[in-house]
Amino acid sequence: MPVIEVDGKRIEAAAGRNVLDTAESVGIAIPHFCYHPAFQPEGSCRMCLVEVEGSPKLELACSLVVRDGLKVRTDTPTVREARRSVLEFFLADHPIDCPICDKAGECTLQDYYAGYDLAESRNIEPKERREKLVKIGEKLLLDRERCVLCTRCVRFLAQIAQTRELGVVERGVHAEITTLPGEIIRSVDSGNLVDLCPVGAITSTDFRFKTRPWFLKHADSICPLCARGCNIVIDHHPGFTRVPGSAKIYRVRPRQNDAVNGHFMCDDGRAGFVADHRAVRRERIARNGGGGAGTEWGWDRALDFAVERIAALRSAGKAGRIGAILHSFLTNEELEHVKRLLASLGAGAVAFADPPEGEASGILLLADRTPNRAGAAAVGFDPRAADPAEIAARSDLLFIFETNRANIPSGSAAWEALRKVATKILFTTHETPSVPLADLVLPVSAPAENRGSYTNADGRVQRFEAAVPACFDIRPLADVLVDLSGKLGERP
Repeated sequence: MPVIEVDGKRIEAAAGRNVLDTAESVGIAIPHFCYHPAFQPEGSCRMCLVEVEGSPKLELACSLVVRDGLKVRTDTPTVREARRSVLEFFLADHPIDCPICDKAGECTLQDYYAGYDLAESRNIEPKERREKLVKIGEKLLLDRERCVLCTRCVRFLAQIAQTRELGVVERGVHAEITTLPGEIIRSVDSGNLVDLCPVGAITSTDFRFKTRPWFLKHADSICPLCARGCNIVIDHHPGFTRVPGSAKIYRVRPRQNDAVNGHFMCDDGRAGFVADHRAVRRERIARNGGGGAGTEWGWDRALDFAVERIAALRSAGKAGRIGAILHSFLTNEELEHVKRLLASLGAGAVAFADPPEGEASGILLLADRTPNRAGAAAVGFDPRAADPAEIAARSDLLFIFETNRANIPSGSAAWEALRKVATKILFTTHETPSVPLADLVLPVSAPAENRGSYTNADGRVQRFEAAVPACFDIRPLADVLVDLSGKLGERP
């Protein structure tokens, strides 16, 4: 491997890698706007200029390929003056509206100005006025005054998504990003343009002016909305101690994992994850149905009720009449607990109430809209083996596991069969059609509040921790199953 020297630090670098990536891999930051590791270098912003020993001029770190013995300096007076000069050109027409800009607090132009310039503008001419609030996508707005023409958005759609809805028109001071006349971006991956934009020229209507980035906490997690298992960051407000349930998820962003999703994620994951957490939730334990009609219980009394019903069937020699309807949004750990519980009871068959497959779309979204079908198979379940209606018809006691995305639809054959089951114990994250039918409704954590692991379509097991705290009586399903097994006198 080539050995290079950056600011006096010797670094072993992969052959063919550029200096910018190599330096940043050891914590030496080199400013840049146009460069992104997912694309070929373009070298248009000129912010990554560095000194190279033996070279008569400054060179671009993004396009300079490492070679053995290369010596680079990234923070000399000459380099800093060059970057300051480049920034002055960027700021000549850039609006100074940081207090009201949605990108404030995570804007690279703002950061570089603080690091390299902090000087008042020398221009006396009025700034160039450009069109603002240009709708370029269903949920995307473009502010052309803020755009620095890094063309990351154009190159993403051309090189990665391969949909080519954006381009650069005109030249010089009149150059700007645009779509074809009358057209907008319809790619299912368009939300990545917001992440790619370094200066807040492209913003999302889902997040725009909802909060400030510095108010948010950030938690790593796994997207549960398809079998890809994209690695994500959940940006959330932790809420207030005196206001139960005030934690709130504001947005979801991709987290780099080259083996799974690279640098990106789809729009379904972004919008769906936030919407699921804000959807109507189950927050209380209910006996004799839910929907506000049931009697509220505590966890001990609720689990005692379940144990009594289970014990009655086992005493009558009808353990085989205990069934379960599961779904592939359960974690590997939850599925293992369910398997052990059913085996210890001598229970009958199980079925899965998974959502139907969709269409694979864009660069990441898979047809399988569940996160853990491969995990269910690895644990020993067959998610496609049985019909929920058949299992319900053969059961006197039914464990039902549901979410807002995986449940038994009202009026379906399975739902009608469910009505006739003597005892229905429902573990659910949200209000579902089964809630009014259940004899016992147990609220359990949604994915953002949960911990565990999923196995994606490629067989990769990925762990995640709870991002936001659950509120009221909501508990992780794995903990509930352990307690239930303990009350039954079985090993968890």
